[in-house]
Amino acid sequence: MGASPRPIKITEVVLRDAHQSLLATRMRTEDMLPIAEKLDQVGFFSLEMWGGATFDSCIRFLNEDPWDRLRKLKQKIPNTPFQMLLRGQNCVGYRHYADDVVERFVKHSADEGMDIFRIFDALNDFRNIETAVNTVKKCNKTVEGTISYTVSPVHNIELYIQMAKQLEDMGSDILCIKDMAGLLTPKATFDLISEIKKNTKLPIHLHTHSTTGLAGMNIQSAIDAGVDMVDTAISSMSMGTSHYPTESLVAALQGTAYDTGLDLNLLEEISDYFEEVRKNYTEFESDFKGVDINILKSQIPGGMISNMENQLREQNALDKMDEVLEEVPRVRKDMGYPPLVTPTSQIVGSQATLNVLTGERYKIITKETRGCVLGKYGKLPGPLNEELLAKVTEDDKVIDCRPADLLEPEWKTVTTELGNDHTSEDDRLTYAMFPKVALTFFQTRNQPRAPKPAPASKAPAQAAVATQAPPAAAQAHAMYNVKVNGRDYHVEVGPAGSASVAQAPAVQAAPQPAPSAVAAPPATGPAKEVVTSPLPGSVFSMKVKVGDSVNSGDTLVVLESMKMESEVKSHTSGVIQSISVNEGDKINTGDELLTIG
Repeated sequence: MGASPRPIKITEVVLRDAHQSLLATRMRTEDMLPIAEKLDQVGFFSLEMWGGATFDSCIRFLNEDPWDRLRKLKQKIPNTPFQMLLRGQNCVGYRHYADDVVERFVKHSADEGMDIFRIFDALNDFRNIETAVNTVKKCNKTVEGTISYTVSPVHNIELYIQMAKQLEDMGSDILCIKDMAGLLTPKATFDLISEIKKNTKLPIHLHTHSTTGLAGMNIQSAIDAGVDMVDTAISSMSMGTSHYPTESLVAALQGTAYDTGLDLNLLEEISDYFEEVRKNYTEFESDFKGVDINILKSQIPGGMISNMENQLREQNALDKMDEVLEEVPRVRKDMGYPPLVTPTSQIVGSQATLNVLTGERYKIITKETRGCVLGKYGKLPGPLNEELLAKVTEDDKVIDCRPADLLEPEWKTVTTELGNDHTSEDDRLTYAMFPKVALTFFQTRNQPRAPKPAPASKAPAQAAVATQAPPAAAQAHAMYNVKVNGRDYHVEVGPAGSASVAQAPAVQAAPQPAPSAVAAPPATGPAKEVVTSPLPGSVFSMKVKVGDSVNSGDTLVVLESMKMESEVKSHTSGVIQSISVNEGDKINTGDELLTIG
C-alpha cells in the first residue's frame, strides 16, 4: 500500500462545481445563504464556492454580482476556508489577460475573502500560471498548483511526474490532480498518486467526477496511495456529471484510520436542504444523470456537458448532441490533444458543434480555435492536423513564447473606458473579464428580477406564437419569436400600461433598426449578395456599415455562439447595401445579416 493512514480531508463543492456540472451553473446566492452557517459547522477542509463558470454565469444569466456573492457567503461562513478555481492567465474568463489585470484580480479576490486558489492552465503550460501563483504567494494565501489530467497518446505518468515537480518548484503549497472529465481508473489513480508521492513532498488533493461511474473506486485507490484531500458533493447534488457523495465517503471511512470526523447527521440536514433547492432549477438539469462510459471517448468534463446541452437546446439543436460528442475527440486530435477543461473544453466543444451544425468540418473556425492553434493559449501537447494548421496560418504564424508576453498592460484601458461611471475595483475587474456582458449587467443589476412570463395572449389573425426566447436577466417584458404569414418576427410582450407598451397592442412588432441598419438606396450595379448567418447565436459586433466598400475576405460581422466568437467574411467585393441586424441581436442559422451590391 501507499503512505501511512491518516484522516482524509474533504473539500465540499456544492456551491460551485456541483451545480456547474448538474445545473449549468445557475444556482443563485439566495439559495446558498440559508444553509451557509450549517456548512460552516461541518469542519470541511475547504468550501469551493467561486471561480470556474460562476463568475460569468452570475453576470450573464443571474443578474448577480459575483463579488457580492463572495462577501455575503464570507459573512455567513467565517471559519471554513474558501476555495476558488482560477484559470491562471485566463483568471475566470476565456482569454489571456495582461499581467496587471491578473495581479489585480488575484489580490482583490484575496482581499474579499478567498483563501485557497486552485490554479491551473488548460494546456498544462505552467508559464501561464506563474503570475497568478506569484501574486497569491505575495498575498499570503494558499497556492494549489494543478495538473489537468487527460488521456492521450502524448500523455503518460512520466510527464505527470515532471509536471508535479515543476509545480513544487514554483512554490505550490498543495498539488491538485484535476480529473475534470472522470477519466481516471482505479489503477491509473493509484499509480499516479503513488509515483507523485515518491517524487514530491506536496500534499495531494484529488478532484474527480462521477460521469463514468468510477469515482468511488478511484477515491479508494487514491486513499490507498496516500492522497491527503478529496473533493466531494453533498449527496443531493452528487453523481451524474457531478462528484462522489460526501456522506458516502464519510460513512465508508468511519471507524478507520482515515476517519474524516465529520457529522453525518449534520450532512444529512444539508443534503435535505439542497434536495429542495435543486427543484428550483429543473429546467437546467442535464439529461446525463446516470453513468456514461462513452465519456471515456469524448472526454468532455462534467461542467461542460450540462452547459453544452443547455446551449444546444437554446439553439434548437439538441438532436445533434450525439454527433457533437462524436466530433469532439476528432477535433481534439486535430488540435494536438489538449486536455478538455475551460477554456479548451469550450474551444474544442464549440468548434465540434460548428462542424456539425454547418455540415462541414472547419467551414467556420472560431476566433478561439484559431488562437489556440496559433499558440496564443500556450503550447499544445501534441502535433497539429496539417490541414487545420494550413487554414489557420494563412496570415499568421504560430508563436512559441508565453502568450501574455505579447500583451500590453490593460488596466489603464479598463479605467479609461469605464470613466467615472464605474470606479469600484469590483466593477472594473468584472468589466476587464467580460466587457460587453458587464456593461449589460451594470444596467440591470439594480432592477428586480422579473418573474417567468405568463403565456402570451393571442396575436392578430394569422399569427402563431412559437418558442419563447430566454428573457434577459431582470427584463420586464418577454421576447417571443412569432411567425406571421410564414415570416419570423421578434416581438415584445409586456404588461398593459407599462412604459414601452402603453396604449399599444399587447403584441408589438420589434422596434425599427438603428440608423446603421437602414437600407441604402437600391444598387444599380450587379445583383445583391445576401450574407446569412452560418450558425445560431448572437451578433457580437458589426465591422461594417451601410455604404462601406468591402473586398473578398474582409470580416463583416463577428458572431458569438456558446461564448466563442466566429467571424463572417465576405465572399465578394462590393458596397454594403443594407444591414438587417444590430449588435446584441439573437440570430438563427440562415438569418439574413446584410447585403452586398
